[in-house]
Amino acid sequence: MSTPRVDPPIDAEEADLRVSEPKTHAAGLTAVRVSLTMAVKQMGVAGSARNLTRLNQVDGFDCMSCAWPDPDQNHRHKAEFCENGAKAVAWEGTRDRVGPEFFAAHSIAELEGQTEHWLEKQGRLTHPMVRRPGGTHYEPIELADAFALIGHHLNGLISPDEALFYTSGRASNEAAFVYQLFARAYGTNNLPDCSNMCHESTGVGLSETIGIGKGSVSLRDVQEADLIVVSGQNPGTNHPRMLSALELAKQRGAKILAVNPLREAGLLKFDNPQTPRGMVKGTALADLFLQIRSNGDLALWQAIGHLLIEAEDAAPGTVLDSEFIEANTVGFEAYRKHIGELDWDEVRDATGLARDEVEAAAAMFLASRKTVHCWAMGITQHRNAVATIKEIVNVALLQGMIGKPGAGLCPVRGHSNVQGDRTMGIWEQSPDSFLDALRDEFGFEPPRKHGFDAVNAVRALRDGQARVFVGLGGNFAAAMSDTAVTEAALRSAELTVQISTKLNRSHLTHGETALILPTLGRTEKDLTGGLVQRVTVEDSMSAVHASRGRSEPAGELLRSEVDILCGIASATLGTRFDIPWREFAADYDQIRQRIGRVVPGCEGYAETIRERGGFTLAHPPRDSRTFPTPEGKAVFTVSPLSVLTVPEGRLVLQSLRSHDQFNTTIYGLNDRYRGIHSGRRVVFISAADLRELGFADGDMVDLVSEWTDGVKRRADAFRLVEYSTPKGCVAAYYPETNPLIPLDSTALDSNTPTSKWVVVGLERREPAAAPTD
Repeated sequence: MSTPRVDPPIDAEEADLRVSEPKTHAAGLTAVRVSLTMAVKQMGVAGSARNLTRLNQVDGFDCMSCAWPDPDQNHRHKAEFCENGAKAVAWEGTRDRVGPEFFAAHSIAELEGQTEHWLEKQGRLTHPMVRRPGGTHYEPIELADAFALIGHHLNGLISPDEALFYTSGRASNEAAFVYQLFARAYGTNNLPDCSNMCHESTGVGLSETIGIGKGSVSLRDVQEADLIVVSGQNPGTNHPRMLSALELAKQRGAKILAVNPLREAGLLKFDNPQTPRGMVKGTALADLFLQIRSNGDLALWQAIGHLLIEAEDAAPGTVLDSEFIEANTVGFEAYRKHIGELDWDEVRDATGLARDEVEAAAAMFLASRKTVHCWAMGITQHRNAVATIKEIVNVALLQGMIGKPGAGLCPVRGHSNVQGDRTMGIWEQSPDSFLDALRDEFGFEPPRKHGFDAVNAVRALRDGQARVFVGLGGNFAAAMSDTAVTEAALRSAELTVQISTKLNRSHLTHGETALILPTLGRTEKDLTGGLVQRVTVEDSMSAVHASRGRSEPAGELLRSEVDILCGIASATLGTRFDIPWREFAADYDQIRQRIGRVVPGCEGYAETIRERGGFTLAHPPRDSRTFPTPEGKAVFTVSPLSVLTVPEGRLVLQSLRSHDQFNTTIYGLNDRYRGIHSGRRVVFISAADLRELGFADGDMVDLVSEWTDGVKRRADAFRLVEYSTPKGCVAAYYPETNPLIPLDSTALDSNTPTSKWVVVGLERREPAAAPTD
């Protein structure tokens, strides 16, 4: 069975698609020019000055475009933001508006034919809207009536488990805490979130090996490392402020090992626009670049572990931290035996790397006394992602690189508060200890049965087990895998609710009844309850800090996420429990008081935020080399090495972002680092694959994926672009390629969609026939 060939929505500007040589350096004056041009175009000169000078400042607001930590107050620049941070602020701060008049002029069917870029480019949502059963348009609704409608639907369900409460990583700690409290008071643990699609594999892998699902480093550790490993990550586009930390580390003598299928500009050289040296000379980054095959990372880390143990055997006491291993770990002998049986032919086949390349990488570890391991989606979105992360941990444990200055594990998260949301209880599998604390604080018994994650939420809607979907931010329809299945699942719902700042695909992929509830953005003043409110967020390195917007709201009807959630909760639960929803909405400090009594490590939360503005959460492995695993120690693990193969004539696709993109938000149609201008429907492919498959650079193709269910999924109308990528491995942007990822193709143990391993074939796309009279 095959999904039908279709002509996808394409921006008019894509008719001018151009391809140039990829860049070999990131940032520079071009980044400044692009940032300021977009900011002024969207926000004007005054708005740009007001927002950009407060971005990532102590008395300002936290950037919504990534979770990279802020430097200490004494080391922050006045312009403490990157190009993509400026784009995110400009995108939110736009002067364009989408109100009732817009929805009256455009039917839902008409809007469905537009691209993600076009939809969000229309402007900020300003008015609560409803699509009623059978309606062709969204129409205005009063907010109180929207709350009552939601309460009516939720209270009419047979079971609370028929409702799904999705969270985007943009939500603040206060909003996340209130949201999970409402869901559990209502009676369900169905709390899927965006982490299910990205770093869930990290959380599982780290929890099982070091006892906590978070990274173990501080920003200073990165800056003071001898060796920084960047695996499956593109900091130049996805975390540009990380480049400043890499630059400082390099100036202090650090080496950088880059491991990635594509040679990304942000891994090669950084032209820092904030320093004369950066503008004149720049800083070379990767000392060694391993251009690995997609999914070859597990084999690579086993090979490096093998070489480290081999070096230790040759010179005992010079390589491994035997004292650390003996005192703080279990499982070393089983790991040692397994790794000693490594098959180098399998390593070569899995990685595409020659043995001398792997040995050169291992030599960097041998020379390092302080190593930081960084990784992102290129590691976490594979079938064996959890096992790969455990292999990274194994290598760190061999040399005692956890709980020492300048060393540790650094999963780099992409959404500004995805880690904080999990800390606040947005998790379908929250432990009994957290639920007990909720019970003791609020006087109700939370449900204990685990809920649905993102993939299982789609299955539940598809199979009729769920009937209501509430989305706190994000764009679930576009972000999830298997687009056709996800969209059909959402359309089967009785009610969909989207709490949003801008129009997106999820508003058009709606249930029988659908609501759009516009909310304040991170940049805007929040005067809920007549107070100047602020919220808190947590970055990738467990630092919690306050955030307060200063701009006027985009519309007088906008409400904060906290206010909206408390309104929904009050309309649904009434006085069912002694939970002061109205007081929570009127003063967020009341929420923080409860966080301090419920969330581990957050004791005195309200007072600390009020007096100091932030703090760093405890992390036992980092702070004291204590490991809260069942064994009481860090765990060496053994994972089988299997080489994934594909049928002849097929390729492995990884999906990725363009430089003009943040997750499913498309700021523009350029990806200048990779040489793409005015277009997105491209496939990066090696010259060897072009020759072998009989294609040429510039040919148009349709992509067809294959899966064990026999369904051939399609994504049509892509231009082939010759690029430096390993033979057999191609890359293209999401969400355009999400239709190719089967819902059931997920990582073992974490259930994360395998967005970096999709087997595809290329079908030549012939030019459309000319119309006849």
